[in-house]
Amino acid sequence: MGEWKKTFCPLCYHNCGLEIVTRGHDISRVRPDRNHPRTRGYCCRKGMQVSYYQTHKERLRFPLKKQEGKFVSISWEQAISEIATRLKEILDKHGPRVLAYLGGGGQGCHLEAGFGRNLLMALGSQYHYSPLAQELTGLYWVNGRAYGRQNMELIPDLDRARNFLVIGWNGYVSNSGVNRARKRIREFSKDPLKKLIVVDPLFSETAKLANRHIKIRIGTLALFLKSLIAVILQKGLENRHFIENHCSGFKEVAPWFRDFDVSSALRVCGLEYGEVEDLACTYATEPTAIRSDLGLLMDRQSTMNSYLEMILMAICGRIGTPGGNVFVGHLMPLGSHSDERDSKTWRTLQTDVPAIMGYFPPNVIPEEILSTNKEHLRAMIVSGSNPLRSYADTLAYEKAFEKLDLLVTVEVSMSETARAGHYVLPARSAFEKWDTTFFNLTFPEIYLQVRHPHCDPAGEVLEEGEIYTRLAEALGLIPEIPPSLYELAGHDRKAYWEELLRFVSSKKEIGRILPFVAAKTLGRALGSSHLAALWAILMNYPRHGGEDLARAGYELNPLLGESLFQKILEHPEGVVVGRLNPERNLERLRTSDKKIELYIHEMVEWMKEVEPQKEEKSLYNPRYPFVLVAGRHFPYTANTIVRNPAWNKHKRVCTLLMSSEDARDLWIKDGEEVMVSTEASKLRITVEISDIAAKGTVIIPHGFGLTYENEVYGVNVNELTKNTHRDRIAGTPLHRYVPCRVERV
Repeated sequence: MGEWKKTFCPLCYHNCGLEIVTRGHDISRVRPDRNHPRTRGYCCRKGMQVSYYQTHKERLRFPLKKQEGKFVSISWEQAISEIATRLKEILDKHGPRVLAYLGGGGQGCHLEAGFGRNLLMALGSQYHYSPLAQELTGLYWVNGRAYGRQNMELIPDLDRARNFLVIGWNGYVSNSGVNRARKRIREFSKDPLKKLIVVDPLFSETAKLANRHIKIRIGTLALFLKSLIAVILQKGLENRHFIENHCSGFKEVAPWFRDFDVSSALRVCGLEYGEVEDLACTYATEPTAIRSDLGLLMDRQSTMNSYLEMILMAICGRIGTPGGNVFVGHLMPLGSHSDERDSKTWRTLQTDVPAIMGYFPPNVIPEEILSTNKEHLRAMIVSGSNPLRSYADTLAYEKAFEKLDLLVTVEVSMSETARAGHYVLPARSAFEKWDTTFFNLTFPEIYLQVRHPHCDPAGEVLEEGEIYTRLAEALGLIPEIPPSLYELAGHDRKAYWEELLRFVSSKKEIGRILPFVAAKTLGRALGSSHLAALWAILMNYPRHGGEDLARAGYELNPLLGESLFQKILEHPEGVVVGRLNPERNLERLRTSDKKIELYIHEMVEWMKEVEPQKEEKSLYNPRYPFVLVAGRHFPYTANTIVRNPAWNKHKRVCTLLMSSEDARDLWIKDGEEVMVSTEASKLRITVEISDIAAKGTVIIPHGFGLTYENEVYGVNVNELTKNTHRDRIAGTPLHRYVPCRVERV
């Protein structure tokens, strides 16, 4: 029958614990890991289908080069040499700003990011475009101003909460964002002492379980949040003690809400005053945790929504307190703090968007390539990402990518983006290499699990870290390494670490290429560049995580990083590598006065726009009377990472969800085709009548329109999304509010 091996799912950022049986290259059996310390046997349908991700007919096996419009197989030596030569020519002629890296490890393989980003930085560029900047950087920008660092993250403290307030999140289907999401949602829904409150314009699966569903008009979330805050302040429900002791700027922001016309605003939102007043009283007086998601982050007022959500939590004392939302710890943050007010922080040249968390938004890439600026993007390395399906405005991307002087794709499968490239470099799958993720959905524990290479690689696939190390060497970025490092790496890692630190301190620039030095020395001894990078991270971790380690029961000593490394390898189900003090969570604030900063001056003028009359006018669009929700979590969507459509065989997928009322008005029957038109384009799709869609809204899932064995499956919703339809600060695509027209075919 085969041995069950512990691992975890790479298909979303919940990373559920799995057990698999493998046979050579293939995964033959899958089951949830019931002894997994974090997910405890929890797993969704996607995780049970990882065999379709691992093995299919379009897995890449050898390096490819495009010649006369067709790909031919070449050796690794030729691929690395030619790419390095071409990159040097481009950078020597045009400078480092013409190079960008798009990637970062995706949902389940984060060790690649350190290598890819360090290669970019060593070549003099800061243009790291990341999937995180497709969704979260407006939130991170607010976090940076409010809490002192953009990479400070809040999660709901559900273990101590009495109520669970969900805003624009369908966790019952997405299964992500909260540990064991479906189980926790049912817990708050069924427990008579708790409440599940859902704010969502759609009648989602999560909303159907709610004790209270506040069904707002789509696109009015900012107006709703401003009204909710106004009710709290006008009724005197704010937590004055918390505000006085833990907040700055309250006097500046309070006037925005004191005389706000709540009744008129709620009429625009399609709500009654009483239901919002009831929510205000509940949230202000009972420990209530919030989980928001893309319905808030990709709504038409993206960064404003995050700002108002922060103010709401703060004035009610729900930040860093039991049962509210708490700051999590981490072994490695998901990004760096890159304040755009710092002159060292780059901005895009054509669109003038700053890096947030060190990342730039993929939405602006087409404009940055097609710009007439002499330093416009000319070369891109795309790793583990598929912008020709995953990001807004596919048609603009296709036009732009044709203009690139060099497009290198590092990928597991032959994606649409890989097909557009000049070189395709085959990477090992999540189950063929050592890897981990740095998502942290637990509190107060800091948890880490490392995925072992349980499947045999087929062909000449490599770890991404090894690919980037070879490129760095071919580009002349790695100096001569002392022979002692090679020698010590194989038998004395304590001495190796000391020698490595001496080497790094000898030249400042060596710090930039440290992952490559570790990969060439320790990576050779361990048989994995990724393991070498992880070891270095763990060796450095006690320097900044000492208190968290001590609370988790670890004895601080010079060899703690090494013992952590060994423990993690010996426990493939994962281990706790730190513990926060749950009673002193607010001490993690990094603002100068250690208080939450409520007043952000860049939001003042925008806040004035969030008024009933202005919003009503903005929502009226006679040319496009419907609103398209472009992308939604379904049990059968997995971004574009699962290529083989057989995983959804016999299921009705990739339809346009429409309310029965709208279908009746348009004389459309279930199963008929319609034409959906937007500012970007138009396409035909089959209608599915559903109670999920509200009147005036239609929904198309993401992750389709994929080409597999020369056939296209489903429609690509990003043909309908415009890259310029984005947040004014962070560039986030407004996918949850795309004006559209629907017509019978």
